[in-house]
This record gives sequence, structure tokens and C-alpha cells, in this order.
Amino acid sequence: MQGKVYLVGAGPGDPDLLTVKALRLMGEAEVVVFDRLVSPEIMALIPPGTTRIYAGKQMARHELVQDEINDLLVSLGKSGRKVVRLKGGDPFVFGRGSEEAEVLSRAGVAFEVVPGISSASGCATYAGIPLTHRGLSQGVRFLPGHCRDGKPLDYDWSRLADPDCTLAIYMGLSNLGLIAAELVRAGLAAETPAAAVQNGTTPRQRRVLGTLATLPARAEAAGLKAPTLIIVGKVVSLAGALDWFHHDGMDDQARQA
Repeated sequence: MQGKVYLVGAGPGDPDLLTVKALRLMGEAEVVVFDRLVSPEIMALIPPGTTRIYAGKQMARHELVQDEINDLLVSLGKSGRKVVRLKGGDPFVFGRGSEEAEVLSRAGVAFEVVPGISSASGCATYAGIPLTHRGLSQGVRFLPGHCRDGKPLDYDWSRLADPDCTLAIYMGLSNLGLIAAELVRAGLAAETPAAAVQNGTTPRQRRVLGTLATLPARAEAAGLKAPTLIIVGKVVSLAGALDWFHHDGMDDQARQA
């Protein structure tokens, strides 16, 4: 008997942001294969006795490389068990869920994809920053902030330096200085508001506000660590007025940016 693999988005960290379907599948799963970005609060909702397999990856340190994860999911799916592949955010937004789905499809393993609230949407909202706002931003672009194998970022920076667009940059903390400098060099004003949000939507959330000119130094001084979302654009100017989430680690001096 063949099982089924569910590629499930766990959202950005707050367990209250899980979808009803995600929570149900977590309770029914026989095996949960989870990423490092799934918060402890969400992991605590998995019933005792469920087999858990850590498949976390971070820069320069992989528990399982992607090919091994793919093989594991195929093997588990063919074993007849109900498998939840639990991913932070949304599986199809920088979650490599589509790559895993392709492998499962080629192997003839049944699968479903369960969307989750993306990290960009959740973290920005909990930081009081709308990704779009009339008169400030007409659109948003989602970007990875680092490349595989330590290769340099290779963007057409002139296309990204749009003052009427919001940039939501995943995994960009280590390259924040470079990103800010390239955007300014491409024509975006150094005074453009920018923010860094660590562990967004969780009790461990920290938010640092600044501009393209000041944010790299402020983030470093605050000792921010991954996972941190970078947001660039005029919408960040609303972070003070729209700050509804009272959390630990607020950098008060950053409000003066």
C-alpha cells in the first residue's frame, strides 16, 4: 500500500497562523519531516509518538542535502505511511516545495500541497509594515538574499531600485550591507526606509528600523541572527503608527530612523 506526502506550509512561526488543514494533517501524520524554520511552538502541536525527522538546512551546514531529502520523501511515501513535510512559511515561496513535488511526481508518489502564510507576509504584518499601501507602494518583489555555494548575488539592481515597489528579501542578513550599497548605487535613495525582522510573529521577534544607509550598521549593532527578513521601501515608514504586536526585543532607538 502506498502512502501520501503532504507538503505543508507551517507559516512564519505563530501557531495561531496555521491553517485548519495544516493543523489537522499534523495531528494525523505518522511521520513529520520538518525544517529548521518551523517554530518550537508549532512543533509542540505534533502528537507524542509521531516519528519526527529533522531535515533542516542553513548556510554551510546541512543535516540532509536536498537530494537526500527528496529520496527520503519518496521512500517514506512508498512505505505506505501518511507523511507531512512541514516547511516554514509557504512551500512554494522559497521553500523548495515545488522541487520536492516534482520528485514525488516523477516517482509516482501521491502528494498534496497545503499553502501557508508566507514569511514575508506574516513577518511584515507583525512588524507593522504593509507590503503595499496606496501612495507608497504599487507592488512587492520577493527575493532571496543569498545564492547557493557562496556565489555572489547576480541581480539587475537597476530594475530592483524602484521607489514605488517594496522589496521583501529572504535570508539576506549576511549580505545586507552589499544589498543596501547596490540598491543605492543603482539609484534608490539612501534615505529609503528599511527594516530587519528576526523571528517574526513569535515571542522572540526583534525589529530594527532604519534606512538603506543606516540599517546594516543598526542590524549588526543589535546582533540580529537568522532567520531575518529584510524589507525595503516607503511602506516601512508606517511601522511606528501600525505597530500593533507588542513583543520582546524592540529597538526603540531605531524608531527614530
